[in-house]
Amino acid sequence: MVGMQWGRFKFALNMRPGGDGSDRILKSAQQESNAFMSRTFVMLLVIALLFALLIARLGWLTVFKHDEYHTISEDNRIQDIDVAATRGRIYDRHGDVLADNRPAFSIVMVPEDVGDVEAGLAEIGMLVELTDEELDAFHARLARKRRPHSRISVKLDISPEERAAIEVNRHRLQGIHVTSDTVRHYPFGAVMSHAVGSVRRITEEDLRRLDPNVYTSATQFIGKRGVEAFYEESLHGRAGLSRVEVDAHGQIHDRGHGDDAELSEYEPLPGKNIVLHLDSRLQIAAAAALGQRRGAVVALDPRSGGILAMVSIPGYDPNLFVTGMDDALYRETSESPAKPLFNRATNGLYAPGSTFKPIVGLSALSAGTTDWEKTINDTNGEFKLPNQSRAYRDWNWTKSGTGGQGVVDLHRAVYRSSNVYFYHLGASLEVDVLPRFAAQFGFGEVTSLDVADADPGILPTAEWKAGAQGEPWYPGDNVNLSIGQGYMLVTPLQLVTAVAVIANRGRFVRPRMLLSSDPNLLTRLDVGELPRIAGPTSEDWERLVDAMEAVVHRGNQGYLQNGTAWAHIGRNLSYRMAAKSGTAQVVGIDQEEEYDEDELEEHLRKHAWFVAFAPADDPRIAVAVLVENGGSGSEVAGPVAREVIDAYLLPILAKSDPVPASTASPHIEIASTGFRLDR
Repeated sequence: MVGMQWGRFKFALNMRPGGDGSDRILKSAQQESNAFMSRTFVMLLVIALLFALLIARLGWLTVFKHDEYHTISEDNRIQDIDVAATRGRIYDRHGDVLADNRPAFSIVMVPEDVGDVEAGLAEIGMLVELTDEELDAFHARLARKRRPHSRISVKLDISPEERAAIEVNRHRLQGIHVTSDTVRHYPFGAVMSHAVGSVRRITEEDLRRLDPNVYTSATQFIGKRGVEAFYEESLHGRAGLSRVEVDAHGQIHDRGHGDDAELSEYEPLPGKNIVLHLDSRLQIAAAAALGQRRGAVVALDPRSGGILAMVSIPGYDPNLFVTGMDDALYRETSESPAKPLFNRATNGLYAPGSTFKPIVGLSALSAGTTDWEKTINDTNGEFKLPNQSRAYRDWNWTKSGTGGQGVVDLHRAVYRSSNVYFYHLGASLEVDVLPRFAAQFGFGEVTSLDVADADPGILPTAEWKAGAQGEPWYPGDNVNLSIGQGYMLVTPLQLVTAVAVIANRGRFVRPRMLLSSDPNLLTRLDVGELPRIAGPTSEDWERLVDAMEAVVHRGNQGYLQNGTAWAHIGRNLSYRMAAKSGTAQVVGIDQEEEYDEDELEEHLRKHAWFVAFAPADDPRIAVAVLVENGGSGSEVAGPVAREVIDAYLLPILAKSDPVPASTASPHIEIASTGFRLDR
């Protein structure tokens, strides 16, 4: 009890003012207060500095970095979309559309909005089928330099079902859109495939060589064949640009009331429309006349060189190639033994056979080694060079030796197609005289003005043979060349060009597709006046045409006196046709064997040729017909040529008006270019 009271007393003493305990407590409180104030000051200073830094940063961004970040912001909100130019249409000379554009829908991707591109492709692939070709084309465009946020096509020309599948899932397909555009359409399908050509989807190889400023991400197609390829630059046009506002998902804003979010644009420049000399009605007639036989038909207006028809059978449907076909169908088409992708009219190489004989005759006349009255006596259908045992035979030759054609002059040699007579002419000419003369007709070179990838053929000379065969030119080479055999190879386009020269009595014209379009294109085709064929006289040309008329019109004279084509096409012609048949040998026949077509496999049989022009005195059309492995030119190719000429000429002759030149212009307005067409 006493202890407790003493403790309280002691505590009371310590608590008195001025006592040691009080001083210590006050001092401790003061220190704590000072420390608190210091910490508070530091915290306020830090906060002030942070605010100062934030304000400084804001000022820096606002004043000094405004343009940069404004651009970034705008790029996220605004996208530039390439707008494809409408490809120019292709018309025939009557105004019929040969190549058009039809509406279509496509799936596109904006890689920057997708994030994981491969995942995006996988998402699309779960909804629609994507082929390897489509994926390869997409990756090629993705790797190419392009404008940020530009759209890359994934699948073109989708079906309504495919479009619906994408639209239904649009909420989870960020950066993936369905767009409306156009794709190429060919109303005539396979009939015009080798004449007009076709477009194909742009490949990785194309992208490496194309100007990205011209072929933007909006450009899906490029001309690959025919007219589409040759006039690609004019048909393509120039892409435009549309600047649009998008939301956070990359979808274009809708401002309501049907307004889109287009902020500005510059319009695409459509491609130029072009009009061709081609006559779609004649093209159809030519294809029908040839039927299912492999071969080619080319028809020209000899006055202008305009190509009226160009048929190669079999053909292909160019519509299947526009957006791509599956691998199986492509292999079937490209690997077919019938070669439907091969243009026989411009690239098929064949010996001209007897169709070359009129040019041989003119060459010998020009060289002075023969004249129209000079004759030979063909007793057995054979010809031999001096001091040689090899016999060069006539097509009429028989084992019995009764195949001779008797006394033959140049006129009869043409309408009877006497090999023996022309063997004599070939042997009479010095080395290279005949090739030099024939070169004036366009053989051995590409003379067409706007036919893509035409083949020059082979016009053999001594120099050519030394280089290509490593052998000298022998006298027998002249003999073979005199009947259009040996090393000489021509295309149907080249042969009809030569026939047009004869129709023009020596005036050369260059074949051309383009009839009218932009004046710059026409100027590009203007080659001026070409020189006439040197050598033959006016009388030579007229007498040659007379002989070629006899091929068709000389009949009822007996087998050895009739023209070779009279029995097949000449009996009831209402106009005068000048022509020459040809049968080009494909495989050699032993010296003592007769040609028996039935014993040969089809691919070893002779090719059938027929060339013609009409009316003979004022030609409006020249035609070359080739039927591969068809046999007799007069019997097989002749009727095809007549059907083609009938289809073109008879409607014209039925009218009282003069035949319209194909260089005149039809009366169909083409609004986008301003030119007119004549009917």
